[in-house]
Amino acid sequence: MIEYRHNFPLNPIDVARVFDSSGITRPTNDIPRIARMFIASNLVISAWANEVLVGVCRTLTDYSYCCYLSDLAVDEAFQRHGIGKELIRRVQSAVGNEVSLILLSAPGAMSYYPSVGFAKAENAFVIRRTK
Repeated sequence: MIEYRHNFPLNPIDVARVFDSSGITRPTNDIPRIARMFIASNLVISAWANEVLVGVCRTLTDYSYCCYLSDLAVDEAFQRHGIGKELIRRVQSAVGNEVSLILLSAPGAMSYYPSVGFAKAENAFVIRRTK
């Protein structure tokens, strides 16, 4: 059984493990940076199996107009069981229907997001990080 937690404090080492297992590319060799990523986020939904972190959805939102979904990761052993979809659903529930959910997809996940309700946007711009 999967338990979902809203803004529950996460150990950055556990987060790095989930990131690495999920296939998402994040700076998991820099644990202080992972910690800073989560300290600065204002909406985090996590998924737990037997008290072990197995999924995480990290967002930045104003709870009024927009919500940037920065990270969605599910441990590979738990993928294809609806956990990612449920994490997204819980974010949507927390922010409400006046708020747009926005994300930048990793190339390998481009086919996943339309299957959970996202529409592809052709009007986005980005200045890439340098490290």
